[in-house]
Amino acid sequence: MVWQNRHFNKKDIFINNGIIEQVENEIKSTDNCQVIDANGMKVVPGFIDVHTHGGAGIDVNAATDEQLNNVIGKFFASNGTTSWLASVLTDTPEQTLWCIEQIKKASKCKGEHAQLLGVHLEGPFLASEYKGAMPEHLLRKGDIELLQKYIDVGEGAIRYLTVSPEVEGVIESIQKFSNKVKIAIGHSGADYDTCMKAIELGAVSCTHTFNGMKLFHQHFPSVMGAVLESDVYCEAICDGRHLHPGTVRLLLKCKGLERVVAITDSIMAAGLPDGNYKLGVNDVVVKNGDAMLADKGSRAGSTLTTNKALQNLVAFTKLPLENIIPLLTENPADLLNIGNQKGRIMVGNDADIVFLDDTLTVTRTIVGGKSVYQA
Repeated sequence: MVWQNRHFNKKDIFINNGIIEQVENEIKSTDNCQVIDANGMKVVPGFIDVHTHGGAGIDVNAATDEQLNNVIGKFFASNGTTSWLASVLTDTPEQTLWCIEQIKKASKCKGEHAQLLGVHLEGPFLASEYKGAMPEHLLRKGDIELLQKYIDVGEGAIRYLTVSPEVEGVIESIQKFSNKVKIAIGHSGADYDTCMKAIELGAVSCTHTFNGMKLFHQHFPSVMGAVLESDVYCEAICDGRHLHPGTVRLLLKCKGLERVVAITDSIMAAGLPDGNYKLGVNDVVVKNGDAMLADKGSRAGSTLTTNKALQNLVAFTKLPLENIIPLLTENPADLLNIGNQKGRIMVGNDADIVFLDDTLTVTRTIVGGKSVYQA
C-alpha cells in the first residue's frame, strides 16, 4: 500500500538511483531489479524531524560527524526518520562553530542512516525570561555579524533558526536573513505586535508551540495569538508531557492539518533508560522518561521518537492515519521548502519510505532507495 495524495492506494513504486520514477497500479518490468513486497504493511513517506538535539546516547552539541550519522542517524532511521536537522542548543560561539563544521561534514555523507539535512540553531538570540533549558550566561542580543559568520561557515548547512523577536537586534536579523534561513520565533514573551512584525518580515514558524513562551491572554495575545492567527507553521512536541492531548487537538483545530509540524525535541536520552544525561552544557536527569534540568527541575527536551509521536497523534486525535502522516512528512518538507524532494511519495522525489505494521510500528525504513533499517 502506498501513500499518495493523502489516500492509501494499492500501487507499486519503481525506484531508480534513489529517486521515485514511477507510482503505478502495477509495474511489470522488474527484470534485474530488487523487489520488496510490502506484505500488507502500510507504506508512507519517511519522517522528517526539524527539531532534535540527539538520541542513542549522543548529544548534538558534542557530536562528531561520524556520531551524527552512524549513531544518531541510525537510531533515527529505526524510528522512521529519514531526514533531520541537528538542533544546536545555545552554546559558546567557538563550540557552535565546531558543531556547524561537524554537521556540514555529516550532511555530505550518505550511508545506512537517516539523512542529515543541516543545522537548526536554537539560540543564542533568545529571551532570558523564557530560556527554558538554554544556559542564560550564553544568551546574546541579536548579533548580525555573528549570525553572518555562522551562515558563512555553514556554506548552506544552516537551514533553520529560532529567535525571540523582542530581543534587541532580532527584528533586524529577521529582516536581513529570512531569505537565507527559515526563521522560527520561540522562547519568547514578545507582545502580539512585535510577533506580527517578525512574521511580516519573514518568520515562518513557531518553535515548540505553547512551550517556552508567554501564553495567550485576552488582553495580551502575545506569541500565541500571533502564531495561531497567522499562517506560520507551528511545531508540536506530542509526547503527552509537553502538550496535553486536548491542547494538541486545539492546535490542529486552530491551524489546520497543513500548518502543524510534529517534532521530537529529543535529547541524547532518547532510546535509553532513565538516568543522568547532558543537553549542551546542561546536566539533565531523566525519570520515567521525562527529561528535567538537574539543577532547576524544569523540562529539558524530550525522549520522544518520531514513531512514538505518530502513534500518540493518532491516539490523541482519533483521526485516520492519512490525516496525521503530513505532520511528520509533507509539512516539515514544505516548511523547509523541500516539498519537491521529500515528504511525499511521488514521481521525482527522493525514495524515502517507511513501512508500518498494524500497530503503526516501523518495520522497515528506506532512505534514498536503500533499505537502512528492518525490524
